[in-house]
Amino acid sequence: MKHSLLSTAAALIVLTSSSLATPAAAQDRYCLQGRIWGYPGNCQFASYAQCKASASGTNAYCGINPRYAYARRWRDYR
Repeated sequence: MKHSLLSTAAALIVLTSSSLATPAAAQDRYCLQGRIWGYPGNCQFASYAQCKASASGTNAYCGINPRYAYARRWRDYR
């Protein structure tokens, strides 16, 4: 009984920790870029619509975050 409880707790910890990494990566897919922001810019937007709303009325534009865009490519090199 004690071992099954410990193994269940360990499995929950592993599942929870693996799912925590996904939302953080999805949180910064788009960057507000422009003369003021530079490159890669302000990369705190999860959706293109959020980024466009922040860029509205300014000389800024939205682009994909290079960390997000090239993440798979860098993993393949290792």
